Amino acid sequence: MRIAIIHEWLVTYAGSERVLEQMLAVYPDADLFCVIDFLDDQSRDFILGKKPTTTFIQHLPKARLKYRSYLPLMPLAIEQLDLSGYDLVISSSHAVAKGVLTGPDQLHVSCIYSPIRYAWDLQNQYLKEAGLDRGVKGWLAKWILHKIRLWDARTANGVDSFIAISHFIARRIKKVYRRESTVIYPPVDIHAFTQVDNKESFYLAASRMVPYKRIDLIVEAFSKMPDRRLVVIGDGPEFDKVKAKAGKNIEILGYQEFGVLKDHMQRARAFVYAAEEDFGIIPLEAQACGTPVIAFGKGALLETIRDLASHEEPTGVFFKSQTVESIKETVEYFEKNMEGITPEACRKNAERFAPEVFRENFSRFVEDEYEQFHKAMNT
Repeated sequence: MRIAIIHEWLVTYAGSERVLEQMLAVYPDADLFCVIDFLDDQSRDFILGKKPTTTFIQHLPKARLKYRSYLPLMPLAIEQLDLSGYDLVISSSHAVAKGVLTGPDQLHVSCIYSPIRYAWDLQNQYLKEAGLDRGVKGWLAKWILHKIRLWDARTANGVDSFIAISHFIARRIKKVYRRESTVIYPPVDIHAFTQVDNKESFYLAASRMVPYKRIDLIVEAFSKMPDRRLVVIGDGPEFDKVKAKAGKNIEILGYQEFGVLKDHMQRARAFVYAAEEDFGIIPLEAQACGTPVIAFGKGALLETIRDLASHEEPTGVFFKSQTVESIKETVEYFEKNMEGITPEACRKNAERFAPEVFRENFSRFVEDEYEQFHKAMNT
């Protein structure tokens, strides 16, 4: 069986790349394809040192830094990859990878991190954040995204089986593509973290500082709770905005190495997270440290955090809205009831998302689909 795995772009090691790493652990002999590959030689271990086949976008001007600007060309680029010699095609997709062309005798399994967020239900939010919600450039961007939506919906027909990374994303797949999907949660490297039972009094927030993560909201809320200490780890475009809102009780550390993040995560009283996530790895890393999570109660976090109000072995609490008052009220509720959350329960919940669990679920699903596909072909 010849296997091809198609990933969007290889420029860093982040959430979708962790999934790709485990896919390759299951199928180490698979050939790898992607739109662009700008990993340096020291960062290729997670793809087993493979040199992927790339598209023409790899060679366009400033593609290393401005590859996202070539989004309008990516549907054309992904369709030029020749996968005709493969029995099984696996796409790892949050933008265009699922649009590869396959034939009737090839099984195409697509793992969807999300239908293209900025083209579908989050279009207006992304355009506003990019300053493209008005003017000539705004209308051009809207027209391009309209065309991408048409292409994205059409290419869903070329996928035989969909994997969703959460039930939240499964609902989005159903809404956008009118297709059912099987939920297989992404891997979380819980083995890199150890449970610590003795917690200190500070709270922790950590994330890349981009608008949808709402780190600014957490900082503003804790600035109005001067008797509570907050440590913030992370960097990004919103850093100055976040720092400007920080009171004396808030320590902004900026970017830190993994060891520093892990140390704070293990010692924190609770991890605070305000984003609406498609899955959300870092709240699970906190739970792997035995640390409860105070999070926005929407999206996939409802699947990965067990609420104090409704679960026998809770691992956190949810605030209902992305507002300062809601966060303050939830922190106060947590402090009154935090004895009901144990480090053991947090760690146990995180273990449901271990890499070996993903590998087992993923390989079983793909092999079952392949067997059924070929039975149907031979009848």
